Amino acid sequence: MLNGKNISLRLIQDEDIPEMLELMNDLAHRGDYLGVQLHHESKIRKYQSDTGFWEKDFGRMLIIDKSHRILGVITFFKGFGDCEGYEIGCQIYRKEDWGKGYATEAVKIFSAYIFELKPIQRLQICTAKENIAARKAAEKCGFIFEGTMRKAFFARGKYHDLDVLSMLREESSPLSVNYHTKE
Repeated sequence: MLNGKNISLRLIQDEDIPEMLELMNDLAHRGDYLGVQLHHESKIRKYQSDTGFWEKDFGRMLIIDKSHRILGVITFFKGFGDCEGYEIGCQIYRKEDWGKGYATEAVKIFSAYIFELKPIQRLQICTAKENIAARKAAEKCGFIFEGTMRKAFFARGKYHDLDVLSMLREESSPLSVNYHTKE
């Protein structure tokens, strides 16, 4: 488990799946920039059984608060083609948890962890151009705006431009700066 000041990141367990699935499939809490695909329990359980949601080029952890309540997920995955490094995606499930700094803290910890875990030079975050809060969170973590991919993502019945932000290994804080021991 990776512990921050207000949140922790941990691997997904079998017993997390019912609550995680309910939160993943709650379209009312997805916001305007995530797709509307629903997830089936049997597929999620099979993926958990086969991989534990952690493989060479894909990994997902839960974001939990200090009372162990599930706040969301954070993921790394291979981006386009043969591009160096990984892309990071983060989702805070419930609207009442948005804007509290949970995603920012999760991205800081997760980025430092991935740089310590993987021999890569860069991480990137792609966010809908209209999603100002997500871009600001990425920038607070040290990600730098690189450009905009026009009409690159389809969600909620329309195409969105995606802003690309990146962080290089040498721009990342060490994990020890972001990691807190349990009190």
